[in-house]
Amino acid sequence: MSTWLTYSDEYLNENNALWTAKEICQQPEIWRQAAANVASKFSEISDWLEPIMAKDDLRIIFTGAGTSAYVGETIVPHLTQVSGRKFEAISTTDIVSNPQQYLIESNPTLLVSCARSGNSPESVAAVELANAIVGDCSHLVLTCNPNGELAAKSEDLPNVFSLIMPDGTLDQSFAMTSSFTSMVVTALTIFSPSPEQLEKVTAATQQFLDNGISDLKSHASRRIDRFVVLGSGGLQGLAREAALKMLELTAGNVLSYCESPLGFRHGPKSLVNKYTEIICLTSSDLYTSRYEHDLIKELVNDAQASNVTALNASTFAMKDSVDDVWAALPYIVYCQSYAFFKSLNANISPDNPCPTGEVNRVVQGVTIYPLQCN
Repeated sequence: MSTWLTYSDEYLNENNALWTAKEICQQPEIWRQAAANVASKFSEISDWLEPIMAKDDLRIIFTGAGTSAYVGETIVPHLTQVSGRKFEAISTTDIVSNPQQYLIESNPTLLVSCARSGNSPESVAAVELANAIVGDCSHLVLTCNPNGELAAKSEDLPNVFSLIMPDGTLDQSFAMTSSFTSMVVTALTIFSPSPEQLEKVTAATQQFLDNGISDLKSHASRRIDRFVVLGSGGLQGLAREAALKMLELTAGNVLSYCESPLGFRHGPKSLVNKYTEIICLTSSDLYTSRYEHDLIKELVNDAQASNVTALNASTFAMKDSVDDVWAALPYIVYCQSYAFFKSLNANISPDNPCPTGEVNRVVQGVTIYPLQCN
């Protein structure tokens, strides 16, 4: 009988948790598939991107809603650093509600749309608004659903390149897990490939899932009411995603918060009590890590939180550190798994933590209004 995150198929089925567990565990293999998917189309992608990337004053905007927006927030600081170009992360929810504050008519723009289903109302609306406002706009669509509205509307349009994630990334569970990380890997493989670092974190994550997950499960048995995730640079974007996973999978029973380590002292630290778990997604950058270590030491000395955990290379038995953007992959698997265990401990079904429908797998109830130009 198969086991996922230490649980049998039978137990997971009974607790409406099988999809979430499988989709967390499949990620190391999915990452290899995502990189291979880009490699198989690399010439086509490069030929399409080359004239776009050559444009003066090009804006490269990663967009998406919710978890899909955090793809951009996680990788944009790294892409800006290594390329010397201006990459930005702006959510579709911001573009749709305030398009003229975020889109510039005179600047050529490459809009990189990330979406699990491609059926969220804002996904298509953001593309249409960008086309309406920006004089020269191109679109790179990264989606897990070949049959979604975003992918369908991308067919046969000269200013759009649509890339579908590998099979299995269209999560069946409520929470985005492998869909999120597959889009991260895909975007990095297109704009800043590093096969060696990808293989390092893939092997390390698999090792953690095979050998370290029982300890995390035991740790998750402790009571917590508040969950704080801290990260610097792009890891702050990942911290937002980690906090969201805990909030979603526990149906809000564990309140979550994210911040940068330096920002946490400026007021948010007041939320810490004896039922607060704090996780710091530590950076491999020696300069940045000094600030993180100072705060971790301070939090431990305060002795107010239930626990303070610093995730780093040694957490995943990696001998050498990797760039923060690649470390984000094992970091988020750790946080996904922790949220999964907390969900089961609270007698909540991870595959559908909100069965009454106030929150849905694909967002509903959004009315898209026509743009009224002033």
